[in-house]
Amino acid sequence: MKKSFLLFLFTIAFSLLGFAQQTIIKGSVLDGTTGEPIPDVTITIEETGQSTKTDAKGEFSFTENVPLGEQVLKVEQVGYVTKRYPIIVNEGQTVDISGMTLDYDSSDKKDLFIISISDENLNGEDDGLTDNVSGLLQASRDVFLSAAAFDFSAAFFRPRGLDNANGKVLINGVEMNKQFNGRPQWGNWGGLNDVQRNQEFSMGMSANDYNFGDLAGTNNIMMRASKYRRGGRISYASANRSYQGRIMASYSSGLLKGGWSYSVLGSRRFGEEGYIDGTLYDANSLFVAVEKQINEKHSLNFTGIYAQNRRGRSTAITQEVFDLKGRRYNPFWGMQNGEQRNSRIREIEEPILMLNHYWDVSPKVRLNTNVAYQFGEVGNTRIDFFGARFDEENGQLYGGARNPTPEYWQNLPSFFLQGNNPSTADNEAAFLAQQRFVNDGQLNWNQFYEANALNGYNIFALQSNVNKDQQWTFNSIIDAELTDNIKINGNINYRYLNSENFARVEDLFGGPGYLDTDLPFLDGEGFGQSVEIFAQSNVRTPNRIAQEGDKYNYHYDINANVLSSFVQAQFKYNKVDFFLGASVSNTSYQREGFFENGYFTNDNPNGIIGSFGKSDKVDFTNYGVKAGATFKITGKHLIDVNASHFTKAPGIRMSFANARQNNLLVRNLESETINSVDASYIFRSPTVKARLTGYYSTFEDGTEVNFFFSESVGNLTQEIIQNIDRRNFGAELGIEAQVTPTIKLKAAAAMGQFTFTNNPDVYYSSDRFVDLTFEDGTTQLEDFHVSSGPERVFQVGFEYRDPDFWNFGVTTNFFSHTYVDPSALKRSGAFIQDPDAFDLNQILTNDVDGVVNIRGNGFNDYDEDIARNILKQERFEDYMLVNLTGGKSWKINDYFVGFFATVNNVFNQDYRTGGFEQARRLDYRSQIEEQNNSGGPIFGNRYFFGNGTTYYLNVYVRF
Repeated sequence: MKKSFLLFLFTIAFSLLGFAQQTIIKGSVLDGTTGEPIPDVTITIEETGQSTKTDAKGEFSFTENVPLGEQVLKVEQVGYVTKRYPIIVNEGQTVDISGMTLDYDSSDKKDLFIISISDENLNGEDDGLTDNVSGLLQASRDVFLSAAAFDFSAAFFRPRGLDNANGKVLINGVEMNKQFNGRPQWGNWGGLNDVQRNQEFSMGMSANDYNFGDLAGTNNIMMRASKYRRGGRISYASANRSYQGRIMASYSSGLLKGGWSYSVLGSRRFGEEGYIDGTLYDANSLFVAVEKQINEKHSLNFTGIYAQNRRGRSTAITQEVFDLKGRRYNPFWGMQNGEQRNSRIREIEEPILMLNHYWDVSPKVRLNTNVAYQFGEVGNTRIDFFGARFDEENGQLYGGARNPTPEYWQNLPSFFLQGNNPSTADNEAAFLAQQRFVNDGQLNWNQFYEANALNGYNIFALQSNVNKDQQWTFNSIIDAELTDNIKINGNINYRYLNSENFARVEDLFGGPGYLDTDLPFLDGEGFGQSVEIFAQSNVRTPNRIAQEGDKYNYHYDINANVLSSFVQAQFKYNKVDFFLGASVSNTSYQREGFFENGYFTNDNPNGIIGSFGKSDKVDFTNYGVKAGATFKITGKHLIDVNASHFTKAPGIRMSFANARQNNLLVRNLESETINSVDASYIFRSPTVKARLTGYYSTFEDGTEVNFFFSESVGNLTQEIIQNIDRRNFGAELGIEAQVTPTIKLKAAAAMGQFTFTNNPDVYYSSDRFVDLTFEDGTTQLEDFHVSSGPERVFQVGFEYRDPDFWNFGVTTNFFSHTYVDPSALKRSGAFIQDPDAFDLNQILTNDVDGVVNIRGNGFNDYDEDIARNILKQERFEDYMLVNLTGGKSWKINDYFVGFFATVNNVFNQDYRTGGFEQARRLDYRSQIEEQNNSGGPIFGNRYFFGNGTTYYLNVYVRF
């Protein structure tokens, strides 16, 4: 009994001794203005790199492996000025630094990044050629990522050669990437800058708590009512980039009595035109989030987003047009009744409704379950000029009109300087064409009304290509801390999409109605003439006259189902952190046609696939694995390594050869296989931060579908490129030094090479054939550069931040190794085919199944040296851009008043950001004629030109 009692006392004493010897760092963080606790603040012990986050009460603690001696705590949160607190840690003692404060960062560029990125992406083409960022879409404390998001984006720079489809964007853990092309539609939440500041970004394939991720990283925008600091903000912005003005007001309640919190925002962006002529901007955005904290374990959050956006589009132009009209020229607009009117309007109206349930199952297990519904439509207008009239008396179809765009090739001087014979140049006609184009060169809206009135039927109409989507998303995300060192993340996700696609008559230009037929491309030669070969858009309603608001031309649904799951384990120790992750998914698509196209009837005698009813279902099963580790050599020196291998289903756009006309799937369709590895050396001290990263990625079995008109193939053609292999490798560097308390120097650089590594397969489809190939059916793209913006970028700059709350910065940015997008058709067997040596129409007449191969009709004057020069990929000239930033803020009682301004491209530098080769005339002889034309090539490369000097000014009041 006595021994037992002594043992009991010894055990208690040992336990008390152990408790007394425990070393703890704890504290809390408050808003420097309101005094309220700030959740999700990152607290880092700089010497070791250990970090944690504050809870809902703004509190934090370190209890494991706490370092002794003099330490520095770094305290940082988006929207606040980062602070460092020196502390002394003694063994067995508790360091309590409750009440640390963070002050609002009035110069935070987060607002600017979101404006620049989301607005510019609204002008992106479906093929992504005009996207100017990659999916690395947020301001970051990393100096290279900040440079990429802000200074480099104006040059279409894509970090690591990756575009938007290679990154994931989430809102409250729900994926927002479109299933059509894999890209996020940033316009769906454009104009909501003040409620997008809470973001979590995982770089590349590093560990992410919500999603398996993708190569360009994962960005989760947290739009949860309880996570917004209490207060409001009113701002007005003036700019000459995308819009001319923006007004925005927001208010967040913080946590109220009864567990309620809310946040609201309203904004309007407007402008008759941006930097490019005729690009109107009209956008309204509304946001509301309401959260109820049911009890300590359960919270329910509702988020609603409405971001309507209507804007005028522009396009790439040839060098000839640039020389005549300059980089601001846009052929899509003209004056009507004294006002600008753009024929290419893109309108987005897709509200998002989201319900999020947050459940703290235990102090170390959290479950987040979400339901989201997105609906609405995206429309893109254009002039439909293949109008016609059907004469019932003689059964003939009359009509056809030339492309009305003012920069059409038959309107330019180069056409008259060559014509059909280079020796018969018409200099007088070329001069007159030049004068007409220079003095006007804009769309003539009156001609549409006059032509319709003169003929008594619609030659012209305004068409809108509409995508009307309804998408449901269900997902559940678990976050479980098994021990102090081991955490498990996982999710299960299901998405269902019903996408209705059709053309709609928007404006008949005074005409009586538009004949719903699928005409061949007449190119101006058949105006007013009898057209014997044509098909009905829908044979089930022949010779239908479409009125304004009617669906016509095409109408079909795409139904898509995606079921996915991922699991990830993260391990954190003193000297190394590492993670392992895996994913699996199943994706299926099916088309259902509501029009039976006359070229692709269901009883087609040649056995070519039909257009009405349901297509075959295409199904993909995909998987992925990834791993990474961070080696903490010391608190200042770290090595970070990540590797991944995964497959990725093609988007809807790449799965159907021509969904508007038929049910034809891309043949032998496969998922893309992606392998990637990156390694970084990271240095961090109180004065210097630096990161040097090397990366290597391969892409195999990619698919690409393009649409264009080509005389080498004939008629409007779909180009299907398959088995595309690519390789991206390079390095990126970011470094900044706080040389004085007020002056920071910074530099960033990226050097990469993004190339095709094989000769992909290519075939062509149209309303006359479904599988046309030339020679061996490949395109010689190996070692050509993938057009992805500049491969090499360099920046040097500095920032001055005065204690009196004003700041100023300058960056100088150099760009090089930008390449034009190469034409696959130009490098296929079509290049060596003499169009005079074979009759495609005769071949198609004898064809029975739509499968055609053409070979052996080469040119007798073919010269390999000349051909090699023609096929050489164009590289753009190098250029340099200088940007300025500055701002000032004042604190007046409990209010912050301030402004932030930028000036980009200070010296008004001309530069090309991208471009592509035209595919209209691409055979060897035609290309020689193009080069010999004294007025320049008629079908030269088309280029995107960067903006000249632009500004952005934002004035705000925060309370």
